[in-house]
Amino acid sequence: MRPLLIFGASRGVGLELARLERAAGRPVAAMLRQQSDAGYLQEIGIEILRGDALSRQEVEQALEHMACPFDIVSTLSGRGEDGRLVDDEGNINVIEAAAASGRAERFVFITSMGCGDMAPYRSERAIAAFGAVVDAKTLAEDRLKKSGLDWTILRPGGLVSEPATGNGLLTRNPRVHGFIHRADVALLAFRVLRDPATSRHALAAVDRNRMSCDTPVEPFPLA
Repeated sequence: MRPLLIFGASRGVGLELARLERAAGRPVAAMLRQQSDAGYLQEIGIEILRGDALSRQEVEQALEHMACPFDIVSTLSGRGEDGRLVDDEGNINVIEAAAASGRAERFVFITSMGCGDMAPYRSERAIAAFGAVVDAKTLAEDRLKKSGLDWTILRPGGLVSEPATGNGLLTRNPRVHGFIHRADVALLAFRVLRDPATSRHALAAVDRNRMSCDTPVEPFPLA
């Protein structure tokens, strides 16, 4: 089982995925900023690499610690202390460093509903609230698609911090809207990492019981 490097493992989907992967016996490392608490991650056997995704050099140093070959998952989002968006700049640093390393295998990028070809179907309310962040994530998605890496993009709907329901689904339908639990996104990412058929697909992630769409939603068949 290839080692996995997670960017964004200190909370949310990244943390949930780290738990799943360690429970499955996979070697996992996580790059965290200096101020992030690593106590729980270390308790479950995750190797901690310190660095800031807004620094290309520090990202490269993190990748140098990984055995060859390895997989990457990024859930990075937010702003640096200077106000720069991690959603585009930080993720692009990870993508470009991974491509340059020549040792990265699968790259699963967790962004947001409304990115890429989903943009025309955003509501005015969503644009006002999250437009800049979603646009930044789209820039990083575009860079990933051109990187030469073996990528899959997951675009979750509104995120809920509750236990997994098992009702998460992936779809190529760009018109879908809805919600999904963070733990269910992690479960989907866990399966995507093991399913070559998901390669080079950008997929919306929603709870089948909490979604809406004006056209039929066909679930993407996961192995």
